[in-house]
Amino acid sequence: MTTRFDVLNIGNAIVDIIAHAEDDFLVRENIIKGAMNLIDTERAEHLYSVMGPASEQSGGSAGNTAAGIASLGGRAAYFGKVSDDHLGTVYTHDMRAIGVHYETAKLPGEPPTARSMIFVTPDGERSMNTYLGSCVELGPEDIDEEIVASSQITYFEGYLWDPPRAKEAIRKAADIAHANGRRMSMTLSDPFCVDRYRDEFLDLMRSGTVDLVFANEHELVSLYQTSSFDEAVKAVREDCEVTAVTRSEKGSVVVTRERTETVHAHPIEKLVDTTGAGDLYAAGFLFGLTNGRSLEDCARIGGMAAAEVIQHIGPRPQVSLKDMLAQEGL
Repeated sequence: MTTRFDVLNIGNAIVDIIAHAEDDFLVRENIIKGAMNLIDTERAEHLYSVMGPASEQSGGSAGNTAAGIASLGGRAAYFGKVSDDHLGTVYTHDMRAIGVHYETAKLPGEPPTARSMIFVTPDGERSMNTYLGSCVELGPEDIDEEIVASSQITYFEGYLWDPPRAKEAIRKAADIAHANGRRMSMTLSDPFCVDRYRDEFLDLMRSGTVDLVFANEHELVSLYQTSSFDEAVKAVREDCEVTAVTRSEKGSVVVTRERTETVHAHPIEKLVDTTGAGDLYAAGFLFGLTNGRSLEDCARIGGMAAAEVIQHIGPRPQVSLKDMLAQEGL
């Protein structure tokens, strides 16, 4: 089948509501720093009432990755569920405006479109408090077989393992992708997400359902329940064909069956907000991979994209990553 898209991204379609906060605020409000905390309607209303001045931006992990791929000049598609409400309209417009193919059917109105209240502390760390809303309604019926079959790689976020019907959707997509000679990729998303679904994530890797995994250092050691990064690398080498691991200022490591490649971090002037860093790293890596670049170059492009997004508030690029790629000689 003809390739229409470089990467199909599947994720929770979430509008991010972002505000600055002090560490004392997180303690007072019982917010786990640096994690994605799932919340209900009542908790969402409370946090919104006590947060400071905020900005609203379309987000969601895989949605951010799709945005990054589009900014690099890649062909991106997206599956994610929103409702036919104000935030759902905003989200749909934002995705299409940046050039991402997005046609997932909307819900009639209930539950409402998901939103995540993100508190950014002075150290740039983000603590997410997410009301999933309509995200939980993503199911197998939302998997467009033609789009999966015509995408080089289908990429999904580990957060999708929280809403149960999404698991069926991902397994259906994996079957279609592999039947058409395509590849599947996932991000582990969050150490707490790994704790919830460790056995299932390992099974996805060991069974070959997933061919490429993205993780940060904390997620990888959590996956293998070890304090040793080297031990975690040794273990994942046996479990997955390719693993890309980000290590903040230490750069990233790409692990294959045969070797481990270390790539330095892209330089930055000032760390402002880490929201979207892993998502944009995955965008750069997947863009490189689907355009025939070496794994080392893929990691460099990922590092460049991540460096752009952490120097401003918000999870999506504010400049053309395609132009930045040319300027950096990548």
